[in-house]
Amino acid sequence: MEQPEARLAAIHAGIADACRIARRAPEDVTLVAVSKTHGAEAIVPLIAAGQTVYGENRVQEAQGKWPQLRERYPDLVLHLVGQLQSNKTEDAVRLFDVVHSLDRVSLVPALARAMDKTGRRVPCFVQVNIGAEEQKGGCAIPELPGLLAEARSAGIDLAGLMCVPPAGVEAAPYFALLGKLADDHGLRGLSMGMSDDYATAVMLGATHVRVGSALFGARG
Repeated sequence: MEQPEARLAAIHAGIADACRIARRAPEDVTLVAVSKTHGAEAIVPLIAAGQTVYGENRVQEAQGKWPQLRERYPDLVLHLVGQLQSNKTEDAVRLFDVVHSLDRVSLVPALARAMDKTGRRVPCFVQVNIGAEEQKGGCAIPELPGLLAEARSAGIDLAGLMCVPPAGVEAAPYFALLGKLADDHGLRGLSMGMSDDYATAVMLGATHVRVGSALFGARG
């Protein structure tokens, strides 16, 4: 399991098994390989093994490695999965193809301006603070309708909802709640599930799973 190809194959097998149980099609689940803190030397073997979708937590870190990688591999798709600062929105919109962390109303006009300026329409997941944790980013559940309305009014393409459940507890109830919130608001995409719980997330409807350590090992 040390080889990148073997790790990638194991994750795809886990996704396929979960889809079979849930009577879903594996192609309806996008594996986002979260490459934060890992350099090109760790990413290229996964590209060679067929992985094309990657996630980064920080705009500045991504700027340091992805322009060169995308020049070599133009088919790659890049997702921002970490919190986005308002002063980094234009850089993010220029570099990323999808944003998973629209989490507050104040970010909406900044994103809209950046998209207008760059001419790029980048789909955004709204991050929900699904466990109501004070230390965690994400929109509070009662504030979700207002944030969605603001984003829609600004012409932002809403890809769906994203969450990070509380650590150390069963994730399934939180994934189920995110799915219900998405249904209630007419959203299909669900960005949920990481290395330890992606199979559970897939069984509960995840369309995007964000897997880092199971693919790359410990952080670089």
